[in-house]
Amino acid sequence: MAEPLLSVRNLGVAFRQGGEVSTAVEGATFDIHKGETVALVGESGSGKSVTALSVMRLLPYPSAEHPTGEILFKGKDLLKASAKEIRAVRGNDISIVFQEPMTSLNPLHTVERQVAEVLKIHRGMGEHAARKRVLELFEQVGIRDAEQRLDAYPHQLSGGQRQRVMIAMALANEPDLLIADEPTTALDVTVQAQIIALLRELQKQTGMAMLFITHDLGIVRRIATRVCVMTKGHIVEQGDTEAIFTTPQHPYTRHLLAAEPKGAPPKSDLTRPAVLEAKDLKVWFPIKRGFLRKVVGHVKAVDGIDITVREGQTLGVVGESGSGKTTLGLAILRLISSEGRIVFLGKDVQGKTRAEMRPLRSDMQIVFQDPYGSLSPRMSIADIVAEGLQIHAPSLSAAERDRKVAQALAEVGLDPATRHRYPHEFSGGQRQRIAVARAMVLEPRFVMLDEPTSALDMSVQAQVVDLLRELQQRRNLAYLFISHDLKVVRALANDIVVMRAGKVVEQGPAAEVFAAPRTDYTKALMAAAFQIATAAEGVVAQ
Repeated sequence: MAEPLLSVRNLGVAFRQGGEVSTAVEGATFDIHKGETVALVGESGSGKSVTALSVMRLLPYPSAEHPTGEILFKGKDLLKASAKEIRAVRGNDISIVFQEPMTSLNPLHTVERQVAEVLKIHRGMGEHAARKRVLELFEQVGIRDAEQRLDAYPHQLSGGQRQRVMIAMALANEPDLLIADEPTTALDVTVQAQIIALLRELQKQTGMAMLFITHDLGIVRRIATRVCVMTKGHIVEQGDTEAIFTTPQHPYTRHLLAAEPKGAPPKSDLTRPAVLEAKDLKVWFPIKRGFLRKVVGHVKAVDGIDITVREGQTLGVVGESGSGKTTLGLAILRLISSEGRIVFLGKDVQGKTRAEMRPLRSDMQIVFQDPYGSLSPRMSIADIVAEGLQIHAPSLSAAERDRKVAQALAEVGLDPATRHRYPHEFSGGQRQRIAVARAMVLEPRFVMLDEPTSALDMSVQAQVVDLLRELQQRRNLAYLFISHDLKVVRALANDIVVMRAGKVVEQGPAAEVFAAPRTDYTKALMAAAFQIATAAEGVVAQ
């Protein structure tokens, strides 16, 4: 057999915090051959991303202890390469798609400029050729109206669109090895299928190899040649994909394959009081062109939507990236301007000033899609979770606040003893649980959950769904649950709204919509979601 393109031998990584040293990866060994896809799976904090970052020498300095072992790429040990040599490899021979596109993209530059920069540095392309290639890449990765998006800044794109920009950037130079760290996390199911098909086609054309890191086992079975299962920094099992899925040997692998959100919400109860109502809600963003930046049209992100969220119940909002789901949620919370009527706890809040809204904020909370950008890197976890208490419950003593913070962290499955650490010391899934704790610590009446499980592995997804359902029943919480993961929506939502291009194309009780979708668009969403999901279901049943 040919020599591996990448060979990792006995990799060890530790992190130093103060006087303490914690091991993140220990004894990791695996190979990747040309044209092969190796999937690295495991729960949040298992060491997957640390392993990937080690390959490109991107571990944070100085908290990361120098990795031990060998990382051989085309026979050369990258751990011994000079700074100049490793810079030549990054972005050219090896590219990476990071887990969180919002923190990976520069907020001050257009997305065209950022992708074109890769082409100019590594290929020496001129302005015109780079622009043409960027447009081709954007169309390849499924960015709608690609030419109009070239001048957009990251904050003007949805989470899924930003992730597609990152994938376009990584593929720009047709690398020999692509490290994809949760590349489909922020994407809806139809685009997930497109991206997987694109990556497989590029592999056929170029012989590109992939190290694919994900918690979505359905995708793993569709795309991976071999699978490495990690837990607590160790690879506990590896082998051909089919063998891992059909005859898993390690108890942890069997645990992963059996984990998925279960259960179903109670039927819709129209007698429950409405916590929030929106009537004919509109959010239109102006399109400006020319030297004088004249308005030549509008992006109708939300266009005349009516919804009701009832006490103790969940309204699920689904649709492709860019369909307006998050914009709808932000408008309802009065975090962006909108037209139409918004009634919260019986009060019309559309015309209220910022000061008038402040007393209501403790009753309406949000868990953002991005667990990286939404947590201040300069604050400890205790300060982040306690911040709302300091504003909305100033009479609490420091000891009472700390007790509530510890309780909130324990409720979402985090060790309260870690509350004095900072966000960069936690995995993506752990940060999302911190964001959930921050929202719940104020005991709100209404919570908008914007892709709250997208960064979580399968077993933690199931735990968070159970947690959200338990908190809802205990506190009579109303949820607006935005997600592209229809399995999670099916487990949690009483009613469902399907959005496309700013409009509602279908809505009704979730059980009815899942059982008998009426529109072709909804049918396509369901087919894409459950085709991907089916891959692991046979194993789950064992």
